[in-house]
Amino acid sequence: MLSLSTRSRYGVRLMVSLALNWGKGTALLKEISRREDISEKYLSQIVIPLKAAGLVVSQRGFRGGYALARPPEGITVREVVEAIEGPIVPVPCTADDGDDGGASCGRATTCAAAAVWRKLRTAIETSLSSFTLADLARQARRIGAASDSYSI
Repeated sequence: MLSLSTRSRYGVRLMVSLALNWGKGTALLKEISRREDISEKYLSQIVIPLKAAGLVVSQRGFRGGYALARPPEGITVREVVEAIEGPIVPVPCTADDGDDGGASCGRATTCAAAAVWRKLRTAIETSLSSFTLADLARQARRIGAASDSYSI
């Protein structure tokens, strides 16, 4: 089964929470943890690669917490997933998409399925790039209007 890790799914939820808070200052992980029903300790680990990728900023002190580093319209789901997971690689032969068609696999140039895997990788990247945090925040607001919580 091809699936994203729990870290990625929770990372997107964290980032949507920060997008919903955009323009209102920083948010505490404790509050996000409670609202999203995700361990605060787990969120504190997820935020590290997001911060390293320049997607999240932190502020210490009385008004401390976390915020998006850029407007939610300028951050894609792909950026979030790649910050947490690394490059999107559905099969190892798509890891090196250079002129050789996949240097990580000795059969890449003679494998009939290699084109399928490259197309799959491109489709996943394109799809994840088509959604911004602003899109998901709008969806969360619509869903939230109908219920007390939302889930991604």
